[in-house]
Amino acid sequence: MQADIGLIGLAVMGQNLVLNMADHGYTVAVFNRTASKTDEFLKGPAAGKKISGSHELKDFVASLKRPRKVMLMVKAGAPVDEFIDHLVPLLEAGDIIIDGGNSHFPDSQRRFEALKAKGILFIGAGISGGEEGARHGPSIMPGGNPDAWPHIKEIFQSIAAKSEDNEPCCDWVGEGGAGHYVKMVHNGIEYGDMQLICEAYDLLKHGSNVDLAKTFTEWNKGALDSYLIEITAQIFGKKDTDGKLLLDKILDVAGQKGTGKWTGIDALDRGMPLTLIGEAVFARCLSSLKTERQEASKHYSGPKHNFGASSDEISQALYASKIISYAQGFMLMRTASEENKWKLNFGSIALMWRGGCIIRSKFLGKIKVAYDKNPALASLLVDPFFVDEVTKCIPSWRKVVAEGALTGVPLPCFSTALSFFDGYRSANLPANLLQAQRDFFGAHTYERVDQPRGKFFHTNWTGKGGDVSSSTYNV
Repeated sequence: MQADIGLIGLAVMGQNLVLNMADHGYTVAVFNRTASKTDEFLKGPAAGKKISGSHELKDFVASLKRPRKVMLMVKAGAPVDEFIDHLVPLLEAGDIIIDGGNSHFPDSQRRFEALKAKGILFIGAGISGGEEGARHGPSIMPGGNPDAWPHIKEIFQSIAAKSEDNEPCCDWVGEGGAGHYVKMVHNGIEYGDMQLICEAYDLLKHGSNVDLAKTFTEWNKGALDSYLIEITAQIFGKKDTDGKLLLDKILDVAGQKGTGKWTGIDALDRGMPLTLIGEAVFARCLSSLKTERQEASKHYSGPKHNFGASSDEISQALYASKIISYAQGFMLMRTASEENKWKLNFGSIALMWRGGCIIRSKFLGKIKVAYDKNPALASLLVDPFFVDEVTKCIPSWRKVVAEGALTGVPLPCFSTALSFFDGYRSANLPANLLQAQRDFFGAHTYERVDQPRGKFFHTNWTGKGGDVSSSTYNV
């Protein structure tokens, strides 16, 4: 019996996706560079299921129904290109290669174009949800060659997580590298969410003596209902073998794999103020300077101030900051969609993130409603629902950030979220002075409030600089 789809790469994510597909009635062929791993999988978790394996790549390809669908679950970067190079001579026009790894979107764009020229259909599919999601229902964000989507739609939507109204958390994202781009932004927002929760935890430790597990469990019943809040409550309840809180024994040095950094760099390239995700990445970088921080702590003492915000006020500040994080992420995707002509469906993206993925939350349903109502929405911050939600949180948000500063608790994401909000809601910013400075020392010109936009002026500020101006351009 020929297989409906083949998968290469039998690490945990690959194995779990195969088992998920088999559970949904699909026949799956598998291949792994190390043949013994294929044998172990077939004799172990795959035993008794409609899963076949091959030791040779050509036999693996020959076992697939046409058009052949080959999914790669291998390490991002060179390994993906190596397998594509090995597969192409074995495939025919119209066959499909799917990269389900954590690839950078420019690589997916390049692969899409190169394979299209050879008649091979490429899909770059962002997959979120970790090991459990892969096994029982991940969020899947496919992009690439639209001709491939009808052939994989049923499989992907079958194995994907389902929203509360049973909609699959998987839909077509867009052409080229769009799928992996949306996954990159998802991961950037994940960085922001995690850092915001860490800052809330730090604030709660400095406030009244609260039961952290109970507090987060309660938060998870309201507007903050989400996977990350849920698992954080569980973390606060986990004891080590000696009965003490395990969290207190974990070193405060954060790791990262680069997707948050990619999101920040892309935002800089597009001139978008993704301040919260940028600060979340830098917070991880600062945490890694453990030795330097320990030395600095010997030279400076913190303020003598009793923290004066309640856990309810902290939750409201966390909620408002979270809204800012998602607003920034969707603003970035809007800009990328326009520049790449992807025509991203933001309501659909919110649905894809509603279940299965790491940032899944009740809150995403409100984002879907906002974009379904107005697909051209410039920012979540001007949607009526979110205007009301942010407005209700402002007093607590300001108080928490101020109390953090007075107490000496670092709040890079809470505070940058508030600063961004204050900047975004300001009809006038002091950038007029900045433009005057640029024109003064570099003749970079400026626009005037009493003249049409796009008309530029230069002033000879000292009477000695002359009237020649620099050309105008934006990086």
